[in-house]
Amino acid sequence: MRIKAIIAYDGTDFVGYQVQPNGRTVQQEIEKALQKMHKGPIKVVASGRTDARVHATGQVIHFDTSLTLTPSAWQKALNVNLPSDIRVMEVNEVAPNFHARFDAVGKRYRYIWSLEEVQLPFRRNYAVFMKGVQPNIEAMQRAATLIVGEYDFSAFCAANTSVIDKVRTVHSLTFEKHSNELHMVIEGNGFLYNMVRIIAGTLWEVGIAKRSEQSVKEAIESCQREKAGKTAPAQGLYLEKVWY
Repeated sequence: MRIKAIIAYDGTDFVGYQVQPNGRTVQQEIEKALQKMHKGPIKVVASGRTDARVHATGQVIHFDTSLTLTPSAWQKALNVNLPSDIRVMEVNEVAPNFHARFDAVGKRYRYIWSLEEVQLPFRRNYAVFMKGVQPNIEAMQRAATLIVGEYDFSAFCAANTSVIDKVRTVHSLTFEKHSNELHMVIEGNGFLYNMVRIIAGTLWEVGIAKRSEQSVKEAIESCQREKAGKTAPAQGLYLEKVWY
C-alpha cells in the first residue's frame, strides 16, 4: 500500500530535507526509521525539498510498504523511531498512484522576523532577529500586491537552479503582526529555489526604505536576479501546508 504522511521538523540541525553526502538530512532520518521497521530500504518522496535550517509544520511525504498497520499505528511507530526534531503529525493510506510531489497543486509558506530590541535566545533558530528595526508594514503590503499573480519569477530564483520554466502563480501574500514578530504568509501553485526567501528579503528592503515599492514590479519584469533583494536567512522560513 502507499502511505501519505504529514510531517513537521525543526530544521536547525539539518543540512536540508533531501539526502546529501555532507550532513544529516530529514529524508535520511525518515528512511532510517522505515528501514528499521521493514528490515530493508524504503524510499521516501516529499512534496519538495527544504534548505538547511528551514523548518516545516506541514511537509508531505509518501512511501510504499508491505506492512499492514492502521494510520494511528503508523504514526506511533514512526514517532518512536524518529529523532525528536521530526514528528509525524498525520498518516493516511492513499491510492497507489498518489505522488507527494507531482500531485501537489499549492503550498503555503510562512516567514518570521523578530522585531524585538533584544531577542530571546529561545527564538534565535526560529525567527530572524532584526535588532529592533520597525519596518513600514503598509509599504511592504502594497509592494506585496505587485507579486500576487502569474509571472516569470526568474528575478526571485537562486541563480544556480536548473529549472527552465520559472513561471509561477502567487495566490496571496499577506503580513501579520504577532506581538514582537512580523509574519509573511505566502501561498502559490509552486515556488522556485529560494523564491520565498528572496521575496522576503526584497519586501523587507521595501519596509526599511532601502528600495521603492515600484522596484518590486521592475524586478519581476527584468527577470534578472540582481534586480531583486537579498535572500533572507533560512531560519525564518516554514513550509506550512501543501494542497492536493
